[in-house]
Amino acid sequence: MDLIDRKIIAELQRDATLSVAQIAERVALSPTPCWKRIQRLEQSGVIQGRVALISPVAVGFGLAVFVSVEAADHSPAWRDAFSETVGNMPEVMEIYRMAGEVDYMLKVAVSDMPAFDAFYRRLTEAVSLKNVTSHFAMERIKMTTAYPVDVEQR
Repeated sequence: MDLIDRKIIAELQRDATLSVAQIAERVALSPTPCWKRIQRLEQSGVIQGRVALISPVAVGFGLAVFVSVEAADHSPAWRDAFSETVGNMPEVMEIYRMAGEVDYMLKVAVSDMPAFDAFYRRLTEAVSLKNVTSHFAMERIKMTTAYPVDVEQR
């Protein structure tokens, strides 16, 4: 992946609705080579999809909760059951298996505290957990889905 690919990715991250012609102009290519690069980036899995970013408050999901989970068991069967269960919970936006004091970190989006309580109950009833700790976001200061691909790494 060269700098032009990175510039194309940066433009798509800023606005996935841009036409190929607009992206080509911004990265100093003609449309056909630009389109071919976008196709190659999609086929290779670099570009995994194109989505609309939605305001969580506007659609009724104003409470963001970061939930840390300590596993009760570390067997493959438990991990599979946990991953499947949590992966199928629509409130869970992100799941990370962690190194350190907690085993998993979840980002959960719900409307309010009663909705989180219902989620918490479903989670703790579905799989055996050693410990669950929840952290409630009071304010979102920065949120981005764009990686700084067109910026030199230090």
